[in-house]
Amino acid sequence: MEVSTPGRICLFGEHQDYLGLPVIAMAISLRANLTGERRSDKKIIIHKPDLGETESFSLDDLTYSKPRDYFKSGINVCMNEGLTFSHGFECELTSQIPIRAGTSSSSAINVSWIHFLSRMADEPADWNQQKIGELTYIAEVKEFNEPGGMMDQYSTAMGYLIYLESKPKISIQSLNPDLGTFVLGDSCEPKDTMGILARCRDARLTILDKLKKQNTSFSLYTSNNDFKLNDLTEEEKTLFHGTIQNRDFLKYALLELEKTEQNHKKIGKLLSDHHAVLRDVLNVSTPKIEAMLEAAMDAGALGGKINGSGGGGCMVAYVPENPQQIAEAIQKAGGKAYIIYPDEGTRID
Repeated sequence: MEVSTPGRICLFGEHQDYLGLPVIAMAISLRANLTGERRSDKKIIIHKPDLGETESFSLDDLTYSKPRDYFKSGINVCMNEGLTFSHGFECELTSQIPIRAGTSSSSAINVSWIHFLSRMADEPADWNQQKIGELTYIAEVKEFNEPGGMMDQYSTAMGYLIYLESKPKISIQSLNPDLGTFVLGDSCEPKDTMGILARCRDARLTILDKLKKQNTSFSLYTSNNDFKLNDLTEEEKTLFHGTIQNRDFLKYALLELEKTEQNHKKIGKLLSDHHAVLRDVLNVSTPKIEAMLEAAMDAGALGGKINGSGGGGCMVAYVPENPQQIAEAIQKAGGKAYIIYPDEGTRID
């Protein structure tokens, strides 16, 4: 059996989902592929030729032996759903998605794994894409008490363009995916995802706690910049204002993306406005990412932003038509460029 799942970019709501704010994410035309078959014993063997690695363990011992032990957690989560596995599997994993670059290569692999397990169980389950996304979130985040939201898992599982609200309850809306092309630029700079998430998340959770103590009716979803911020330091006020700005950029973008005919220039400008807050307030950009974005804009992109947690990784430029010259400009600025478009979610190939 072969399963493939797309990577994803975050268009709007970057660094917002773990605060409970909505996001708009797009699955991309770079995919992770998992092929596998049953074994006669209880061994799980995962070949990773892209990395020159092989991972193996037994179904008889699914205790976690390392941080983010996702192949085991995927099986455990499936078993908690009532699936059983009397045979092991031998699989090969290949991916077109840049690794550790903010394009959800890890979630795409784990979505593929849970999709594969659901169909290869003793009594197969026919879970829909949203259910697979939900279980991948549990396997990646809940099982290991990691910081992070649920955008990656739902976006890669469900595909195309989604608007995701995680609070007060999960609500997912499919949007018009007729956006044309983007150019993804990998800076090839390593990033400290957990360090950045902890800094950006923890500082703002502290702010929210202060504001809720001051006024129990405070809500990040409806508050505006007129809210009294007397108890906050100047740095905290700046962080709060930036968070509200990015929340509102997403609202404006959602109105545009719900239309049958979208204003591509407006979407491009909103992407760049969103990036300015990520760069100037959350400090997650890098000189190389900035050089790549500047090169893309000079070559004719309508807008762009850093993608993922930041501190390295990727940027994305919006170029609905004729993306080749923007890809070349990003390459000249030192990035690795990929021309991408919205793509379908996890599927059996």
